[in-house]
Amino acid sequence: MRTYKKVLIASLALALCGPAAAQFGGFKLPIDPGKVLDTAKNFTEKTKEIDESKEITIGQEFAASLLGAKPLLNDPTLQRYINTLGRWLASQSERPDLPWLFGVLDDEGFNAFATPGGNIFVTKGLLARMHNEAELAGVLSHEIGHVLRKHYVKAIQKNAVAGFGADFAASYINKGPAELKTFAAGIFKDIYAKGLDKDDEFEADRVGVVIAARAGFDAYGLPAVLQTLQAQNSSDRGFTLLFETHPSPTDRLEKLDKLMRSRFESSPGSQGRSFEERFKEFSR
Repeated sequence: MRTYKKVLIASLALALCGPAAAQFGGFKLPIDPGKVLDTAKNFTEKTKEIDESKEITIGQEFAASLLGAKPLLNDPTLQRYINTLGRWLASQSERPDLPWLFGVLDDEGFNAFATPGGNIFVTKGLLARMHNEAELAGVLSHEIGHVLRKHYVKAIQKNAVAGFGADFAASYINKGPAELKTFAAGIFKDIYAKGLDKDDEFEADRVGVVIAARAGFDAYGLPAVLQTLQAQNSSDRGFTLLFETHPSPTDRLEKLDKLMRSRFESSPGSQGRSFEERFKEFSR
């Protein structure tokens, strides 16, 4: 087990020692576009797709790599809180039994990250700019949406074919855990540097507002965060990575508006409790 994975497990084990429930209610090679579909199909057939156990193993390796660059914030109360909120949201989804783990990264940037299998992280810079709990719930639910729809699994398949070739990538995935971890480490940076497809981000937005609403929060929390982003300068270093890897906030808001105007206007969802109240609650 790699050192960073030990850090993840140890840190989040500490974070989870509080109550389990709360009142929330690098390889780039050119590929002929004309051959992409056939190659991807070949890869899928050879690997019999990436099953859930492999998805979780790859996700753990992604989380370990991410924590190597952005460590967890040393704040057990905050980590306990984010885990409880995140797990409550995940329990409203169709994959509640994944080994969900949530963490806050010691990073001033405004961003959130998900890995296959249910590891989700937000930065302390993002938390500092949240106006209420519903906004945070919207962001976490968006990331949960990526896991539910296996967007990173699709990206892994796509990048593996482009970077390694179908046969080589399939051979790694079909071997044991050690080879699978090596494979995951090799494509981690490339996937997070490029981001997901725009359609994946739009889908995660749609899924996210539904999950937040199911969990009792105002479904407009996520659109409120996008409005905050819309007002930011894209050259601001704290927002650079997010702007580089996501569709524009304006495009995301326009698509959500079409979905939400007739469906959530009368939603009785809550803004949630204040962060000050939550931190007191989880400090006990």
